[in-house]
Amino acid sequence: PERTGPAEQELLRRGVSFQTEAARLERLLHDLGVADVDVSAGPAAGTEDESRALLSWCDERRVRSILVISGPDHSRRVRRVLRRARGNSATKVLVRASRYSPFDPDRWWTTRDGVRTEIVELEKLLLDVARHPIG
Repeated sequence: PERTGPAEQELLRRGVSFQTEAARLERLLHDLGVADVDVSAGPAAGTEDESRALLSWCDERRVRSILVISGPDHSRRVRRVLRRARGNSATKVLVRASRYSPFDPDRWWTTRDGVRTEIVELEKLLLDVARHPIG
């Protein structure tokens, strides 16, 4: 679940119901036929925290393998981070890029959003490589 910002906190204070992104995704998965959806206990600070939480969850439940679907702009870094976070975990992790992302890795430079996304993700990837050159 994501952290609630000032706007969401004000809605809660006023008693106005709203749907968080996590709740929306959970409902979507149920609508697609996924019977058992387990939402993590709290917000993560980023990809590294999410990876550790995911693998810990898998180890607790003795999950043998998982498929992680990520946006094509993010999948390379997700794969690196999960490989590092995996450590001694018995869970096999596969990362695949979504076909349904608005980001086109073959034509990212043709749109302003594509350029912005590529720059931001490249900065994060370069920082990850600098911090973990082998990983």
